[in-house]
Amino acid sequence: MAEETPDKLTKIARKNEKTAKSRKTVPNAQSGKGILLSGGNPQIAKGYGDAPVQAYIATMPGWKSDIGRRLDGVIERTVSSVSKAVKWNSPFYGVEGDGWFLSFHCFTKYIKVTFLNGVSLRPLPHGESKHKNVRYLDIYEDRFDEVQFANWVKQASELPGEKM
Repeated sequence: MAEETPDKLTKIARKNEKTAKSRKTVPNAQSGKGILLSGGNPQIAKGYGDAPVQAYIATMPGWKSDIGRRLDGVIERTVSSVSKAVKWNSPFYGVEGDGWFLSFHCFTKYIKVTFLNGVSLRPLPHGESKHKNVRYLDIYEDRFDEVQFANWVKQASELPGEKM
């Protein structure tokens, strides 16, 4: 094996330092640690039920964790038999047998809520998608209309969901 030169070791150390900075660690409900991916989205293992969703919410950075709890609470109050899962590092909500109707994902400055059959919602959520049935709601700090969100959740839960 070739011996590492001081210059090569310095380059490796800098690369490792950059990687460590891009994966910040924050508290998590299950293990006490969580990893934030680029843009601040929690990395949570795929799982079904409330526990992985709560772990995701607990790992959301800063003000986003409070909004995540509010989103989850509105969905639970609005859809009594809601099913939950974490897939692709995002919480998903659905109705057993009808598929998934909503998910959300953290970005650096906002939370993106995805209504999987959002083109059928009224009023129409503002965020357009390249997928013909999907509509988005971007939630920024101090800009969350809980009443309108609850109305969309009720409508979305009554529509055919996505099987995934």
